Parts: sequence; C-alpha cells; structure tokens
Amino acid sequence: MFGQMITSSKIQPALLIPALSAANFVIGMGAFMVVGLLNPLADDLVISTTLAGWVMTSYALAYAVLSPLLVSLSGKIGRRRVLVAGLSIFAFGCTLCATAPNPAILFGGRVIAAAGAGMFTPVAAAVAAGLSDPEGRAKALATVFFGMTLAQVLGVPAGGFIAYTFGWRSAFTLVALHALPFIWLVWTRVPKGLRFQPVTLADLGKVLRDGPIMLAILFTSSFLCAIYIVFTYLSPLLTETMGFERNGITLALLFYGTGAVLGNVLGGIVTDQIGAYRTLLGLAIAQVCVMPVFSLLPIPQPLVFALVLFWPMCGWSFMAAQQLRLLSIAPEAASVVLSLNAAAIYAGAALGGTIGGVILDGHGLSSLGIAGGIAALVAVTHMLISGRVSGR
Repeated sequence: MFGQMITSSKIQPALLIPALSAANFVIGMGAFMVVGLLNPLADDLVISTTLAGWVMTSYALAYAVLSPLLVSLSGKIGRRRVLVAGLSIFAFGCTLCATAPNPAILFGGRVIAAAGAGMFTPVAAAVAAGLSDPEGRAKALATVFFGMTLAQVLGVPAGGFIAYTFGWRSAFTLVALHALPFIWLVWTRVPKGLRFQPVTLADLGKVLRDGPIMLAILFTSSFLCAIYIVFTYLSPLLTETMGFERNGITLALLFYGTGAVLGNVLGGIVTDQIGAYRTLLGLAIAQVCVMPVFSLLPIPQPLVFALVLFWPMCGWSFMAAQQLRLLSIAPEAASVVLSLNAAAIYAGAALGGTIGGVILDGHGLSSLGIAGGIAALVAVTHMLISGRVSGR
C-alpha cells in the first residue's frame, strides 16, 4: 500500500489532503450509519432484526475480502483513476441501497459500496503519504483518517437521525449525493499519472503464510469481533431495554463517536507509556469487564450514556498500539501488514455481527453483552498466545 512513488513530482496540490479526508468522512458515514437505522429499515422491509444486521455484516465481510485483492490488482493503474473509480463505485452502491426493493438488492448494494471503499481508503492513505515530506507524513495520514473518525462522531448519529425522521432510504441517498462532488475534487486535485511501486498478490501470499505475523494481525479481528457482537445491534438493544427512539439513539451514537475519538487519542498516549503489548492486553481485559454490562440493561439513563462513552474509549484505543506492534514485528512488510490489518478490522466486524445475529436468534438481545464479554476473553487469550509466539 505505501510503496515507493514512481513519478518524479512530489508537489502536494492545494486541498488534496482535506479532499481525501472529507471523502473518507462520507465513506465512514455510509459504512457505519446502518447501526443507527436498523429499526426503521427492518420495519420497512418487514425483516427480522438479525437479517437487518447483515446490512453491516455484508459490508464488513466484502471489505475484508475485496480490499486487499482490489488494491493489489489495481497496483499498476494511476492512483487518480483508482481513487475516482473507488469513490464512484461506493456512490453507486449507496444509490443501489437507497432504491433497493428487497433485502437481496440491499445486500448487493452494500457489497458494491464496500468494494469501492476498499479501493479508495488505503489508496488515499498511500497518496497522502507519498506526496508528503517525511517529517509531515504522519500529520498527513492523521488528517486523511480524521474524516473516518469524524464520521463516527457526526456522520453515524446524523444518519440515524435522518433515517428515523425521513426514512432509511434518505440516509443512503444523502451519502451517495455527498460522494459526487468529491469524485470531481479528487480528479482535479490528485496529479495525473501518479503511481507507486505496487503491492502484488505474491507479497500478500508471503505474509499470509507467515504464522506469527498473521496471528498478530488477526488479533484485530478477535478484538473487534467482541465489540461488534453488541455494536451491530446497539440500536435495537437500546430500544428494547431502555425505550430509546430517534433522539435517544442519536444521542447514544453521538456519545459513542465521541468516545471513539477520545480513545484514538488516548491509545497513542498509553502506548507510549507502557508499550503496545501491555496496552492491547489491558484493553482486551477492559472489554471483558465492560461488555457484560449491556446484559444488565435497563439501568439509569445517565449510566447508559456513560457506558456508551467509556466503552469505545477502551475499544478504539487499540488502533495505534496494534499498528505499532505489527510494524515492530514485521517492519520489512509494512505495506502488506497494514493493508491486511485494515481488512482484519472489517473481518472482525463481520464475524461479530454474525455471532451477534446467532445469539440474538437463540437467546435474545439481553444476551449480547455476555456473549461479547466471552468473545473479549478469547481476544485476551489470543494476545497472550501471540505475545509468546512473537516475543511480544
């Protein structure tokens, strides 16, 4: 993903980084806002909550599988064309979701949108890094990914609010329309003919065959799997146990997004203090303690909002530590490892959503918290084994 630039020019066009960040905001909103609109979507299509959860799961699974493949297969194509193609495919997928007459078309639209996002986001990061001086590279990457983080704070609750007020189709339509101006902006801002030394399928295969590295990468999946067992169905869970409707769900998602942003910041600070391994192990243990509380609902509303603020602070603090650990284990394969780690995020979300659906069908919404805690205990075990295998 972060390969050597082949073009000779390294001049960063004006507004390039903000444009990529804003496009990531739209993608992040389209990806995760479905958590806030499961109830109106299920009611409108007359489907179960479990089946509605596949709106998130199908996207995550498609991203996990398709992103590394598409980034590798498009490695010899100019970056501008890949970015525009990815964003266009994402917008088309969202349009298909907005007009879907049945769940099959809806899930197909989500797969298409995930394919577009899986092309755009990692390539946008490569472009930002490649067109920045070494001393400004970290800042450029942070700015590009800030759009995705901001989507958690504003885009996801806004999508839920729109879905409850104007219908879930309006939320997808809004995302598709917002993607259109960035297609033009990316085309005009990214230099023509910009290319990087591509990551090939052979590079991917080499890392996939390395047991210790893959064990470390897959911790991302096991950690996030536990979170998404509950997060995928957070909206119906709060509706059933707390009686939350539009305003309550929107506020809860706003608290969650705020916690995710704080977690991103705190994760780097804690990692600098105690190291990546201890940070990741501690965060997994924290999830074991926090997740079962969701099976104790209802509780007083102030405690619920405190819970949905603290929970993602523990959850999204893992990203900086995990990336640092992976780079320390396999510095020679940084680009491939980071690409696979991004795919592992969505693989964990897909697995968590699937397990959550099974738990929901068999034992009801109130069992999701306990299931999440058990899954977090698996993540603790995963990290202990990985630490022993890789020497931390």
